[in-house]
Amino acid sequence: MKNLNDLEARLGGLVVFRGLLAAEQMTAFRAMLAARRGLDGPASRAAFVEAVAAFEAALLPRGSDWSAVLLDLVLQDENICIRKAAAGGAGPLAEASLTRELEILQQAGSVCRSDLLEGLNDGPALAALLPPAWGTSDQDYAAAFRARLAEVGEKGYGIFARYHVFTVEDGEPVPVRYPDPQRLSELPGYEREREKIIANTKALLEGKPASNVLLYGDAGTGKSSAVKAIANEFAPQGLRLVEVKKNQLYQMPGLMDSLAQNPLKFILFIDDLSFSSNDDNFAALKAILEGSVGGRSQNLVVYATSNRRHLIKETMTDRAGDDIHEADTRQELMSLSARFGLTVTFQRPDKARYEAILLDLARQYKVQMPSDQLFIKGEAFALRAGGRSPRVAKQFVELLAAGVRM
Repeated sequence: MKNLNDLEARLGGLVVFRGLLAAEQMTAFRAMLAARRGLDGPASRAAFVEAVAAFEAALLPRGSDWSAVLLDLVLQDENICIRKAAAGGAGPLAEASLTRELEILQQAGSVCRSDLLEGLNDGPALAALLPPAWGTSDQDYAAAFRARLAEVGEKGYGIFARYHVFTVEDGEPVPVRYPDPQRLSELPGYEREREKIIANTKALLEGKPASNVLLYGDAGTGKSSAVKAIANEFAPQGLRLVEVKKNQLYQMPGLMDSLAQNPLKFILFIDDLSFSSNDDNFAALKAILEGSVGGRSQNLVVYATSNRRHLIKETMTDRAGDDIHEADTRQELMSLSARFGLTVTFQRPDKARYEAILLDLARQYKVQMPSDQLFIKGEAFALRAGGRSPRVAKQFVELLAAGVRM
């Protein structure tokens, strides 16, 4: 027989896993144990039944197996032991607490409805009032958590263990629950350009020096898609993507500091980047890329896309203005793009590349059409759309796949 009163008290003494006490399921579980302890009359019986129902209501959105759900909460918890795992551990006191608390949580995860009713005088009568029983299973919490510590560099912890794509709100990463599922195998025609970015990303994952990357070129050539597909491809190896809007660049130093000690690797992604010459964000990004007093962490890089090689919108007035040191001004405007260690150009495809893209996409979408017709109609569609590009090719093939007559 489990001593549930002692278990309730021991859960209140969690140190390493104290954050778990705020989880909805754990809060409901402890309230259920407290209601059981207070059984001493009709009103208490009603409170107990309600507490059991509230626990099951909190449990069901994550599953009906309490043992597995609690283990999942344990593995996702952001605590001092998992934060310090990559740096050699959190010390003997934390380690001793960790061992003790994993045993407590294992006991909590094994509690089933029959345990709640055991030892109660009116157990059978209460059983008739309770909702259907939840399930439990054999789980080894200590082994599972030790395994997570060993692979924290690939799986991460907290929200970074559950998601691999993020946006930024108030300087903090916020998970994207349904990210673009784009895969590298679905992006034909620019394999050689992407090879450079993939090699740089692999260097980041392997702890080698990696460069900030500028992807620039014509619209619709797959610059943003390449970055997203790379993030999807290497997420199992510990890569995470954080998209930063241009108006959030001032928040990047704080964001970079918060990610610096994380064992995972990060791409800070800035899409469609360009500035006016008097834009305050220009100086902010310039300092982030290189030149600020704080060194860049080795676990993150900046990948930016732009349709402009020099990023700054430069007018003829800028070139022939009244600035005495006009050459210095132009050098300042061009210096930002020079701070990206790797620049990859995505040019509008020629006829041969465009036709190769059409063939590959037609195969992906299972479009049955003779290649000569595909090329003629695809070229005509591109003329109407303003020119050839992978985006135009995809739009054309999707229309064919949908049965739209072209």
